[in-house]
Amino acid sequence: MKVAKPWYLYLIECTDGSIYTGITVDVAARYAAHCQGVGARYTRSHVPLKLLGFESHPDRSTASQAEYRIKRMTAADKRRLAGSMCQALASPAPQACA
Repeated sequence: MKVAKPWYLYLIECTDGSIYTGITVDVAARYAAHCQGVGARYTRSHVPLKLLGFESHPDRSTASQAEYRIKRMTAADKRRLAGSMCQALASPAPQACA
């Protein structure tokens, strides 16, 4: 029997003050990809500053639904939401792009 991996919704603050919202199965690897300029078109032109937070979802469908809901929020609302999310990654990873 195959055990499903959890999906994560994450928020990244960009240097221009905007907030990028995405989903992944590996937050550390995805954040690193954004920092290297290969994560998403948006973060290539809006340079990531720091990972604001992330939350776990049981599957891709629920993560996508949460992503859709959060993308409709204002940046201020996203910042408030990030305050209630996990802030640190379990594995060592940069919290800010250098």
